[in-house]
Formats: sequence, C-alpha cells, structure tokens
Amino acid sequence: MQKQVCIQGLGFVGAAMAVACAQAGKRQGGKPLYQVIGLDLDSPVGRERIRKLNEGVFPFGTTDNDLIRLTADSHAAGNLRATSGIEPLRTADVVVVDVHFDIGDLAGDGHLKTGPFLEAIKTLGRNIPQGCLVIVETTVPPGTCRNIVKPALAECALERGLPEDAFLLAHAYERVMPGDQYLASITDYWRVFAGDTPAAADACEAFMSTVVNVAEYPLTRLSNTTASETSKVLENSYRALTIAFMDEWGKFAEKAGVDMFEVVGAIRKRPTHSNMRQPGFGVGGYCLTKDPLFADLAAKDILGLDGVEFPLSRMAVRINQAMPLHPVDKLRSRLGGLKDARVLLAGVSYRQDVADTRYSPSQTFYEIAVKEGAVVICADPLLSYWDDLQISVDDSLTACPDVDAVVFAVPHKEYMKLDPSAWLGGRTPYILDSNNCLSAAQREAFARAGCVVESVGRGA
Repeated sequence: MQKQVCIQGLGFVGAAMAVACAQAGKRQGGKPLYQVIGLDLDSPVGRERIRKLNEGVFPFGTTDNDLIRLTADSHAAGNLRATSGIEPLRTADVVVVDVHFDIGDLAGDGHLKTGPFLEAIKTLGRNIPQGCLVIVETTVPPGTCRNIVKPALAECALERGLPEDAFLLAHAYERVMPGDQYLASITDYWRVFAGDTPAAADACEAFMSTVVNVAEYPLTRLSNTTASETSKVLENSYRALTIAFMDEWGKFAEKAGVDMFEVVGAIRKRPTHSNMRQPGFGVGGYCLTKDPLFADLAAKDILGLDGVEFPLSRMAVRINQAMPLHPVDKLRSRLGGLKDARVLLAGVSYRQDVADTRYSPSQTFYEIAVKEGAVVICADPLLSYWDDLQISVDDSLTACPDVDAVVFAVPHKEYMKLDPSAWLGGRTPYILDSNNCLSAAQREAFARAGCVVESVGRGA
C-alpha cells in the first residue's frame, strides 16, 4: 500500500519536491511509492498553484523539460494532487514543510518573523497522526527545530491527549536550483539532514533515500537539527559573502581597463578556486538576500547568545542590496540623467532561466530609475506579468523597441542567442551588459551597429 506524503507549501521548492516525491519508485523502474498531496493556502496565489498542479501543469515558468514532463506524468498516474484543505494531514505518513520563514527587516535590524511559519507547524500538530514524520525542508535560523518546532508540536500533541513525543521531527534542507536542472537539484544532488532523535533521523534517512539518487549522491547525516540548520545558513552566507567581495573588484576592473570575467576565468582553473564568483547585477531570490542575517538574529531571538556578532555577513547583505545602484549610475552618466529616458530592462527574474522575481535586483533598478523620471519597459522570456510591481512584461522581445538604452540584467538563454543586428532593426541605443549576458561576439556586433556598449565588470 502506498504511503501518503504531504508537501506543506507549494512555492518554488515545495512544488518541485511534490513532483520528486511522486516520482519516487518510478525512477527505479517500479511503481510510485507515494500518494503525494500538495497543500497551499486558500488565497488567489495558492489556488492558482493548486489548480495548475491538479491539471498536471507545473505552477511556475521553467526551462526544465523533465520537470514539466514528469509533473504531467505524475498527474496522469494519479498520485499527485493539491488542495487547500487540511484533511490529508490526518492520514499523512510524512509531511515535508516548505513554508517560508521570514525576517521582518532585510536590513537585519529587526527580529525574526516566526508567526506564519509557527502557525503552519501548529496546523500540523493539530492534525497529523501519531508517528508521522515531519521533515522541515525550509531554510530556517539555527535552533528553530529544537526551540520552536519541537515545543509547538509537543504542545499540540498534549492538547490532543497524545504523548509529547508523538511525532518524529527532522530537518533536511533543500539545495534547489531553478533552471534546466530544477528537478535534478532535488533528486540528483547531495542532501544534508538530521533528526531530533535517532529514530527521527533513521526515518528521515529512509524516506529521503527513496526520493534522492543516493547511489551517486549519498546523504550526509549530522548530529542534530541545529547543526543541519547551521549548515544551510552558513552555506548560503558563504556564497553571499563571495558575491559581495566581487562587487568591489568589478568596479576596479572597469576603471583599470581589465576584463574581470577573463581574470576570474583564469583563476577558476585552479581547483581550489573553481567556484569563484564574478561581478553582476545584484543578488536576489529568497535565500541569499536574507539568510546571512539568520545566524545573527537566531543568536538573540532563539538561542539567547551574548557577544556573538556577524559583521561580515551583515556587510555582505548591504553590499549585495546596493549592487543594482551601479548600473543605474552608469546609465545616468551615459544618458546625462534619467528624466524622460526610455530604458528597456531585459530580465526581471532574480537569476537566469527561472520565473522567480522575489527580491530581484531588477526591482531595485526599476524603482530607482522610475523615481528619477525614466520610462522603463520590462522584458523577460519566462514572465508576462510582474506580480511584485503589478506591471506587464514583454515575454517575446522579438525586436528592440524605441529606447535610449537597453540594460541586460539577467543572462537568460534567449538573450545570449540574440542576433544584435537583426534585433536592433537600425536602432542604436546604449547597451549595458550588467550581468555577463552577452558574448564577446554579441558585444562586438552591437558596437558595429553603432551602439555604445559597456559592461559591469569590464573596463574599456
């Protein structure tokens, strides 16, 4: 008999995790192991995600053809559905929590915003059966499972007349990378986990081993949930720090007449530096924009630690938040101001080949440019509407509009394939490659067509 798995939260992680769980067993040539039910809020956004999954359609724009195909396959097989109701929780064997854990202030001066996440956990505690395995997949501040989730589940259990340890609790963080390998970043990638108890850790390991290709990507088991939570927060903080570090070097390269992408490419040949970052348009998405603040806030809000500070992490967040200001400066300088300037912003998602606009640096750029009087036309091949700003987006960009400047902000495949001469159609706007979106040949073709071409991170 198939076990029942509930995915609580159908965002960019939860929706893909639901498909991964629905495919468990089939990957090995057998039958599906689980009946998978995705749960989301009874809100306009939640209802739309639920509707799409119940039609066999992945609810977000993606370039991952496997994810698109296997969403439809799981729907057709009858073991993937979605709902806003809580009834499926009452018969769940496993619940994977993919509910956001937010902070109140991206400057890091406020406190952790536990309310919505905690309420989601209490919803589980009030409904799941005794023995159910709860896996927190959400990126959470260190100490969350031990100091927030466990007490909440215990309190709910006691209120129901169950023992306080009625449920198994584990943390197994995601490393989802939306793009061509969206689904594979769940099923064919290394995962880290820990249990609140040895029994919970064993149960989590057994479950995750059916979803992840552990033969090639073995799981890493840590000693406790706080260690697992710390691992994810440190992992993301490290990446955010190294991105911030490259911001100052990119500006140096522009003034020194150096191509920093050429320099980084040479350095990456050294194995110890193969993952070195490069200059860009800015940091966006749900993780790197806030996770470097988690440990600092957890120290005071969850763990009660004195004398623990994270000045580098805080500085990295500030630097990364300010990165879109640099392209604005270059645009302002080239055009002699932004009032009445017509600008095409090519790319509004936070990274290439995804439809996720959360905390996108393009939003910072857009808001500043518009505030200074510019008319900004937005384009993105994966979006036709920008929910955060409630504006339409050109998802085709078949020809260059009548603009004074084009800012390439996201290296989507479509932009990297542009034929500059044909696309320009005789127009000669200022071209700013803000994120290594264009090849050397494309930049040269734009220049031959009569455009002034500049890049973030490249000197003249």
